[in-house]
Amino acid sequence: MSASAPTRRRFGLGRWLLPTYVTVAFVLLLIPIAYTFVFSFNDANRSNISWNGFTFRNWLTVCDQPDVCVAFGNSIVVGLTATVIATILGTMIAIAVVRYRFRARSAITLLLFLPMATPEVVMGAGLAAQFLTAGVPKGLGTIIIAHAMFCLSFVVVTVRARVLSLDPALEEAGRDLYGSPNQVFWRVTFPLLLPGIVAAALLSFSLSFDDFIITYFTSGSTQTFPIFIYVAAQRGLPPQANVIASSVFLLAIAAVFIYQAIAWRRAKKSA
Repeated sequence: MSASAPTRRRFGLGRWLLPTYVTVAFVLLLIPIAYTFVFSFNDANRSNISWNGFTFRNWLTVCDQPDVCVAFGNSIVVGLTATVIATILGTMIAIAVVRYRFRARSAITLLLFLPMATPEVVMGAGLAAQFLTAGVPKGLGTIIIAHAMFCLSFVVVTVRARVLSLDPALEEAGRDLYGSPNQVFWRVTFPLLLPGIVAAALLSFSLSFDDFIITYFTSGSTQTFPIFIYVAAQRGLPPQANVIASSVFLLAIAAVFIYQAIAWRRAKKSA
């Protein structure tokens, strides 16, 4: 018998197209981040457009530009406050919508999705008109209210998916063991909901910290970090802004690695 001919490798377009597309998309996403990180070490004073030399001064004197730190602090305060409000209210609404039957439940569920589909410019203009009609002066408080309102829908959707995935038998087992409703909720239901709540809170904070359009309509004279970037970019972005942006990115990467390390350690212990 003659030896079988060696199998030829078939050239598949899909085999190379998808990895190429993913690589190009990943590189394009990382280029602005790399630019921001590199130019945080640029020896520049006001305009940080052209490279003038390497220096650590921007990282050591980040608050020499006081407007940068004030705007960043406002974004942190708004993000944390709006996240706490939206997470608490959204979790309660998600549990109520899934677990209880009441009138107009379907309509309320539909209305909760509308802020996610509404253009931000429409929502921002509507909120600005409401604050103006009510005579509420724009400032840090109106930004927090606006952010809590549009983050609420994202929290409800995220936590609602977690509530739907819970096994009712686990809560029933807690009640069979003579647990009170409070004990069953805090010792059984809440720990099971916690991953969804944490995910919703992180999503809310990232949306709030990054928002510009709604903040622009409801901020008045108060500046958050995105608004500062927008205003400063018209006359030259200071390198300290690149330092803060790079620090936020590095903190996010560190948080991901810490979470992965904790998950790996728990998996190793349970194995």
